[in-house]
Amino acid sequence: MVGYDPGVQGAPLSPKEAAFAGSAAGMVTRALISPFDVIKIRFQLQIERVSSKTPQGKYYGIFQATRCIHLEEGLSAFWKGHIPAQLLSICYGAVQFASFEFLTELVHQKTLYDSQTAGVHFVCGGLAACSATVVCQPLDTLRTRFAAQGEPKVYRNLRHAVSTMWRSEGTLTFYRGLSPTLMAVFPYAGLQFFFYNIFKKLLAPQPEAGNSGGNLKSLVCGSGAGMISKTITYPFDLFKKRLQVGGFEAARAHFGQVRSYRGLLDCMVQIAKEEGFRGFFKGLSPSLVKAALSTGFTFFWYEFFVNAMHNFKEKQETNVIAKDFNRR
Repeated sequence: MVGYDPGVQGAPLSPKEAAFAGSAAGMVTRALISPFDVIKIRFQLQIERVSSKTPQGKYYGIFQATRCIHLEEGLSAFWKGHIPAQLLSICYGAVQFASFEFLTELVHQKTLYDSQTAGVHFVCGGLAACSATVVCQPLDTLRTRFAAQGEPKVYRNLRHAVSTMWRSEGTLTFYRGLSPTLMAVFPYAGLQFFFYNIFKKLLAPQPEAGNSGGNLKSLVCGSGAGMISKTITYPFDLFKKRLQVGGFEAARAHFGQVRSYRGLLDCMVQIAKEEGFRGFFKGLSPSLVKAALSTGFTFFWYEFFVNAMHNFKEKQETNVIAKDFNRR
């Protein structure tokens, strides 16, 4: 199971081990789900309605958007912003899971609550994600800018993007959209850990010793948790993306209409007036596919790497005992 478990034999997972497993899980997952992320961001930033029945904007369906991006920008476009996205995933995964393991252990040691209950995982998961968000927000903004730009490119590479944004927009531009991000990430991540805990217990009430995860059940439970969590908190993700591309309107002009927002409230009001309630859920379809794959693979690979480290440590301990026995 994810999180501190006092019933597991052997030494608990150290912060370094949790950080390594989290960053490795983030890296592998990011490489697999990047195309869905690019499509989702394009949908979120489009002012015109996203609908295949009454097409108004540049993109109006997942398959149409895929074909359009591939024809106009090539296959590599689905991995636009992949370097900052990978840095984001590695950093985010490391901070989130290290914080989560630390917080659940703290709950066990300092309170009367059981560290393996769904409620504890909701609170600890939300707090861990907030910590990771504050640390990684500049990388998320860079990733969004790269994914949002078309041709010709505004930013040639990561270094050029950082220097250009720093000079023209100031330091605070790297934290655009932080307010809606924090508002969304606590319930989103909390619900991910909450539902993952529930689904895992339902499908595997008593996991086999030494085989804590990295199997199909982890993938299924994570996918279900990701889809439910994303649907509930999706509008805040859309607000974040709209705010992150503020000051970047010129590069977005050939995609369709563009808007400038003074802040979170203004963003919400403008979207409600111009795009209606459905506007808050633009890009939900590719986002749900991405959330299912992303959350499922993240938990799958995290438990896989944790299990691998656990088995490696057990082997080392066995070898040490065997050597001591032979010496005697």
